[in-house]
Amino acid sequence: MTPPIRALSSAAFATVLLVAFLMGANHVAARIAFNHGVDVGTAVLFRSAGTALVVLAIVWAQGVRVQATSRQKAVIVGMGLMIGAQSLLLYSSVARLPVALALLAFNTYPISAALWSWGLWGQRPERAIALAMPVILLGLALALDVFGASSGLGASGQWAHIGAGVAFALGASAVFGLTLALTQHEVAALDGRVRTVSTLALAGAVAAVVVMSQGGPRLPQDTTGWAGLLGLTAFYGTAFTILFTVLPRLGIVGNSALMSVEPVFALVLAWLLLDQAIAPVQLVGALIVVGAVVALGMRRKR
Repeated sequence: MTPPIRALSSAAFATVLLVAFLMGANHVAARIAFNHGVDVGTAVLFRSAGTALVVLAIVWAQGVRVQATSRQKAVIVGMGLMIGAQSLLLYSSVARLPVALALLAFNTYPISAALWSWGLWGQRPERAIALAMPVILLGLALALDVFGASSGLGASGQWAHIGAGVAFALGASAVFGLTLALTQHEVAALDGRVRTVSTLALAGAVAAVVVMSQGGPRLPQDTTGWAGLLGLTAFYGTAFTILFTVLPRLGIVGNSALMSVEPVFALVLAWLLLDQAIAPVQLVGALIVVGAVVALGMRRKR
């Protein structure tokens, strides 16, 4: 029987928000890198390989022993391949859409994770999470102007412009939701550092195959591009390590909706660094998201 989902402590709540901020910063840095000559495969290769090397050094220095069943090893391999695919899909979306809009579509992954968990392991979503999800998505829809009201394009014009990018992001959402559910239900007992280095190494291998099939890496054209590439590697590596090390102990599937605040962080960072304007209705949407997230984080333990 699956144990009940715990409400987050204040420290854990802050940790989830930190992960959301780092993930948002990672995608803004990726857009900067893409604008200065880097392609999707190169970005995924750098961030996956860089993070895997750092975590591998930590695992080696701390003398971590790998103890896994055959089933757990198979799940880890599958997760690594899925993280590689998810990374390529999401960065493909970020390369085609405004950063925050790509993350809006991707941040349906709490719903994906809950549905995978329910369908494959019979764990019904917690009522508070189920009620908060539509509120968060509504706020994100307003914040990211999915109906084209602020842009003046209208719904049909907006979707004609963003459709391919949204499709990539939704594909990434479905894949990432499954990896979260697998982490919680299949490999949570494994050392988080081992899970991280294994999945990132395999994700890097997927990216390497893609890069080599396209004639080799496309490196930045200038200093700004290098700052973006190194920044996305640092932000993603830190967030990924926390995500797969700390959060499984907190009930990662049930509380993953809290990370839906990531596009709001990205929206603000993109405004500051990429000169993307924020309309009043988008600010209203951001406030709805923040309010829903705070309500979830501060709810009483059962």
